This record gives sequence, C-alpha cells and structure tokens, in this order.
Amino acid sequence: MANTAVTKEISYEDLKGLLGKSQNLILVDVRSKEEVDRGQIPGSIHIPVETVETAFAMDPEEFKAKYGVPKPPADAPELVFHCQVGRRGAVATNKAYELGYVNARNYTGGFSEWSKREGK
Repeated sequence: MANTAVTKEISYEDLKGLLGKSQNLILVDVRSKEEVDRGQIPGSIHIPVETVETAFAMDPEEFKAKYGVPKPPADAPELVFHCQVGRRGAVATNKAYELGYVNARNYTGGFSEWSKREGK
C-alpha cells in the first residue's frame, strides 16, 4: 500500500482539540463558494481546491492581501485542509505537500462529519 503521495490525516477529535487551543492552526476549506455559503467550520479560510497550488505559491504579502491571514511557512505545524467529505481535501493536502508543506494534513470527515457532530 505504499504510495508516493502520502496524505496525512486528522480526525474530528484531533481537529476539535486544536480549534481555539492552537495559535498555529491554519484550517483551509477547499470547497466551492456555494458550499461555504451554506456553512463552514469556525476559523477556516476559504481557498477553493482549484486555486490551492497558486495560493500557496504566492509571496507572503500577496497571500495576506488576498486571504486576510498570514501565509503559513512551509514548516507550519498545524496546516489542515478540508472539503465536504475528504476527496478534495486530500488533493489540496497533496498539492501543499508538493510545495514543501510537509506537515499538511487532511480532515477526512470534512464539513459533512463536522456538521453532523456539531449538530448544525
């Protein structure tokens, strides 16, 4: 089962533990604008999956101007991507990894699991 594109994952419980407790958490929602408009995980920033590679290749000033938060360094300890159910999040995580973000992780449960568990 060895794979060159290894996607690191994070569970609901671990993500929930980081939210509000970790100053280093950068949570990226890669769903479409329409999906995000229907609800999102608190504290997430919206970067659609098709723009992740471009976004994380931007210089820091451009990234901050576009997304309103500082661009994470390549060694950011808590960089988490998510989508609705995990597939696009995995794509985004792999793109970030290819750009040198070695700690990037995918929340595989996505917004679907989050909203069920949070009762929203």
